[in-house]
Amino acid sequence: MLFRILIPVLLMSVVDIYAYQAVRTLTKDQVWGRYLYWGLSIAFLVLLVLVIINFDRSAGPQHPLFKIFMGSFVLLFVPKLIISAPLLLEDIVRIIVGISGKIISSSEGGPFMPSRRKFVSQMALALAAIPFAGILHGIFKGKYNYRVIKKTLFFPDLPDAFDGFRLTQISDVHSGSFDNPEKIAYGINLINQQRSDLILFTGDLVNNVADEMEPWKEVFSTLNAPMGKYSILGNHDYGDYVNWPSAEAKAANMQKLYRTHADIGFDLLRNENRVIEKDGERIRLVGVENWGKGFAQHGDLELALQDTSEQEFHILMSHDPSHFDEVVKKHPKKMSLTLSGHTHGMQFGIEIPGVFRWSPVKYRYPKWAGLYEDAGRYLYVNRGFGFLAFPGRVGIWPEITVLELRKGEANA
Repeated sequence: MLFRILIPVLLMSVVDIYAYQAVRTLTKDQVWGRYLYWGLSIAFLVLLVLVIINFDRSAGPQHPLFKIFMGSFVLLFVPKLIISAPLLLEDIVRIIVGISGKIISSSEGGPFMPSRRKFVSQMALALAAIPFAGILHGIFKGKYNYRVIKKTLFFPDLPDAFDGFRLTQISDVHSGSFDNPEKIAYGINLINQQRSDLILFTGDLVNNVADEMEPWKEVFSTLNAPMGKYSILGNHDYGDYVNWPSAEAKAANMQKLYRTHADIGFDLLRNENRVIEKDGERIRLVGVENWGKGFAQHGDLELALQDTSEQEFHILMSHDPSHFDEVVKKHPKKMSLTLSGHTHGMQFGIEIPGVFRWSPVKYRYPKWAGLYEDAGRYLYVNRGFGFLAFPGRVGIWPEITVLELRKGEANA
């Protein structure tokens, strides 16, 4: 326990001390600035220690203390890292200048390095103010800033009856993190407003335990699609991140989660498929359990496809997008469209539609948000409806995806 406390406290203290150099440079004659800085920093370190000591894995990310900690961590630590970067560069220059001065000059005495320049500290603080404001917005507004993203996809082998067929995808609800019933009701209403033929949910209904969904079952039951609502499981749905008192307790939780999907009107696909019929023609909707590189691999695509043919048009729901590159795109039966989630876009990044997008999650998942194509097989990665751990979203907004399928030549 002592080791678990000391390492993060020391690492954060180093960043605190470094970022403080900018505050000290700008508040030489204003003691209140230093007191405010260290007051907030020490309060955060105390909070960190309390979280480490009292963290309850059964409560997980929805524990109030953990939410406060994660919000405070991102709000305070990210700007301090940004402050530290230009100060570090300045210190490298100061060291080089100091060494050069000692070599060139034979004079004794005087400071080794030139003093820190005020404008560098001002620049560092100004740069840090931008993400600080963005994170504040993300905590109080961004996490419920639902965006409807619409795409039209063309498939030459799409059955004629499904030309113009619409489906709405949501993913990563993480109901245990919700804290605003009005905003959730607004999001559910926005899904219904799309009037799609199908509603497809691609996993992570809860953070850890089935009970998290109890307060939200009524509102989610109002989701409506004329040709059905279908769902799969994500890595958080299995309760693997909880210390259960027994294997029986974990199994009971799993059974309750299965019932919860049924209670809110979703047909849960567990390595199986369903026939979707329209005007005498049909497509196959396939759903696998979670299969992730580095995560649990309960998914069995072979089992899910055992009664299908290569000639049929397949839509696959698979929670983790790594499944696409590792298994799906190589499979002899073509999954024309795969729907995934899981990444949340890390709930933090920059997106300028059609111009630029970036999130730290790209270094873990090459396919982390939006539409991808490989040899005529499409993958769409939903950014998630809810949020996990960090109680906010910055630049990567909660998503409702509407995909329209059209008969014709495939294009991006």
